Amino acid sequence: MPIESLLILIIVGAIAGWLAGIIVKGFGFGLVGNIVVGIIGALIATWLFPRLGIAIGGGILSAIISATLGAVILLFLISLVRRA
Repeated sequence: MPIESLLILIIVGAIAGWLAGIIVKGFGFGLVGNIVVGIIGALIATWLFPRLGIAIGGGILSAIISATLGAVILLFLISLVRRA
């Protein structure tokens, strides 16, 4: 993986994790935690959205949106597990 792709992945993950933390109240993981949550959210969105027939588009903005939605799903699932 080229260094540019890795840098973009980290930036998109950080933004997506931060936005998901704002959307789902009560979750703040710091910079590294936000990056991890955003990257895992992007993986969830990449796996889930095509199976649901959802296509957001291409480009950096759509990557941030889909990663954020995936991260929100991840944080929602974490909150369900914590309550149980």
